[in-house]
Amino acid sequence: MRALVTGAGGFLGQYIVEQLLARGDQVRAFARGDYPVLAALGAQTLRGDLRDRAAAMDACRDVDVVFHAAGIAGIWGPWEQFYGVNTVGTRNIIAGCLAHGVPKLIYTSSPSVTFDGGDQCGVDESVPYPKHWLCHYAETKAMAEQEVLAANHRHRLATCALRPHLIWGPRDTQLIPRLIARAKAGQLRRVGAGDNKIDVIYVENAAAAHLAAASALMPGGPVAGKAYFISQGEPVTCWPWIDQLLDRAGLPPVSKSISAAAAWKVGHAMELTYRALGRQSEPRMTRFLAAQLSRSHYYNIAAARRDFGFAPAISTAEGLARTEYDLRRWTAGQ
Repeated sequence: MRALVTGAGGFLGQYIVEQLLARGDQVRAFARGDYPVLAALGAQTLRGDLRDRAAAMDACRDVDVVFHAAGIAGIWGPWEQFYGVNTVGTRNIIAGCLAHGVPKLIYTSSPSVTFDGGDQCGVDESVPYPKHWLCHYAETKAMAEQEVLAANHRHRLATCALRPHLIWGPRDTQLIPRLIARAKAGQLRRVGAGDNKIDVIYVENAAAAHLAAASALMPGGPVAGKAYFISQGEPVTCWPWIDQLLDRAGLPPVSKSISAAAAWKVGHAMELTYRALGRQSEPRMTRFLAAQLSRSHYYNIAAARRDFGFAPAISTAEGLARTEYDLRRWTAGQ
């Protein structure tokens, strides 16, 4: 199979590239930066910006499937950046697929597209998009997801969207390194009672889900035109899990706390202040972050199991063991 992976230099994207190459597929890697490691693995590398319509469309030429894993993540920043990359960039990839007759498009979405700040306990894909958004990331990813699913056509292009939740593992560039940095700086506070349950997914499982979905994705088939939650299939209790990560990293557990209501108020106040001052740096707390850290959010992955045989091959415990070296490295500042 000839595959295009957007965001191939990112955390998830590189694992998708590796798994595709390992099974003998040809891979074209599209990324904003220069990643010699991708060429060393055997991928054809293209450097470009998703917002450049011509470059994004041309990247889709002569491939059998597109894994669109690129995007801007985060809880703070200008609307134009999130909308330009996440929404317009996805629109450009869809246009490229249609222009060059690509039969399959798998989009990396997020459960955040359904998150309204309340608890989500075992919900499935029937849960609606929220009426109000707590950050630009969630809104622009939801807009992109809807465009991807709307582009599904019985005879021209088969599409689906995967919603991996809190991807982690070796080579993580976002979640755990930031957690460790805050813990080392004494800035980590338990938010709420500490008993909220959350879904996570080990990165190799997340990448494998993309390959499984691509194999099952056919025009008019059961996967086409649908979104799927994917996770380890067993939620963890948020704060004990964070303490476990810190322990493996050689750091003490979280000892200070703040109520969920207080964190929400602080987050709202910081958002207003940062907007008024035009500050681009990320606030230490926002309403979205307060809700994510204090509310339960875990999902029913039965549809992914049924429609494309998704089954997390690497357990959470095994994933933690595989990540321990990196946990120690991040603590040492390497």
